[in-house]
Amino acid sequence: MNIERDTTWQARTDRVAWGIRKRVLEHTIKSNGGYLSQACSSAEILATLYVEIMKLGPSQSAAIPPPFRGVPSKDNPHPLTGAAFNGPHAPELDRFFLSPAHYALAVYAALIEVERMAPEGLAMFNQDGSTVEMIGAEHSPGMEVTSGSLGQTLSQAAGVALARRLNGDSGRVWVFMSDGEFQSGQTWEAMQALAFYRLDHVGIYVDVNGQQCDGKMDEVMKIEPLFDRLAAFGARVSRVNGHDVDALRAASDYLPDGRPLVVLAYTNPCQGLDLLEARRPKLHYVRFQNEAERKEFAAALSEMLGHKAKTFGRGLTRINADKRIE
Repeated sequence: MNIERDTTWQARTDRVAWGIRKRVLEHTIKSNGGYLSQACSSAEILATLYVEIMKLGPSQSAAIPPPFRGVPSKDNPHPLTGAAFNGPHAPELDRFFLSPAHYALAVYAALIEVERMAPEGLAMFNQDGSTVEMIGAEHSPGMEVTSGSLGQTLSQAAGVALARRLNGDSGRVWVFMSDGEFQSGQTWEAMQALAFYRLDHVGIYVDVNGQQCDGKMDEVMKIEPLFDRLAAFGARVSRVNGHDVDALRAASDYLPDGRPLVVLAYTNPCQGLDLLEARRPKLHYVRFQNEAERKEFAAALSEMLGHKAKTFGRGLTRINADKRIE
């Protein structure tokens, strides 16, 4: 272990990322299912956003998520919003938008690791009357809007960013996306709007893990060369190793020049859990077929816990050699 590094923001980020994987693996074993590969691929991205990149105020929500209070309506003009976990809406503070709502479990785990939500909140996951939804909505912890069908959140975030610009707010707008959303036309329309209005206070981190519910991205609908396509739409694009917290952090530090930022974080959906490799290319959702499979993953969890200290150095930030990181 690098002792000097262990006292830095990188060390805390490593610990948060490790905690995200651990909590989602524990939940998957307990619940006989979960979006596990999403946590494996996005852990460092979410950890870096929450620990180092986003400028957020203290949580404005009770640590244990409140129950669902109903959808917005004339009789419910002040519905619950999960954005309260990310702090108050203030002109100088940032806002966070989660686009792929099936990553909600990873976000809940991140909120627990950065002490914005109580661990007891996960026990409410997918329960009737709970806001801790399997597919997050606007009332779910850490979420501000409902994503709708995949690919709608970027448009909503762009609208918020434009309103903040008109109001003179100095805070930024951060969006977490998945690579599959670039198969959607609405995503590209939103990118055009971001570039046209020169919304350079918008930062978009994309988990490019190459997987979707039907298998490998490039066998369903190719999106590469994503860097060149986004640049052609007017974005400022950075391509990084999505498990390297230093690279993730560095990508957010730039002088605004009128272009929205897109960070393509290339990741491994089995990072930190080699047992998942046997399931390729069907990694979208893990459900155990029998008790033997559950015991295999329980053994992997025990190994993870037993080697906890070894995961907090540079070893966790290595990506598989067959991934293209340029």
